[in-house]
Amino acid sequence: MSVPCKSAKFDGEVTRYASSDHAERGFCPACGTHLFFYAKGPGVYAIPFGLFRDGEDLPFKAQIYVDERPAQYTFANETRTMTGAEFEAKFR
Repeated sequence: MSVPCKSAKFDGEVTRYASSDHAERGFCPACGTHLFFYAKGPGVYAIPFGLFRDGEDLPFKAQIYVDERPAQYTFANETRTMTGAEFEAKFR
């Protein structure tokens, strides 16, 4: 689960990995913690929900790569859903 952001600032170093032609992932070089997914096309960061101190009030609006989730992995609330192909087509 992540929060979309137009920009991101982290204290300390971040290691960036080009996970595809259209995206990068960021990690802490000391411990390996996943810090973000960055979609290059629109320039949007997806920051994991667990990195926010006070995230209880953030709305849960969408699910992506729903075609790749385990069958038993389901959320009760209504959200927008996108397959991996739909998500990647939108941000290229």
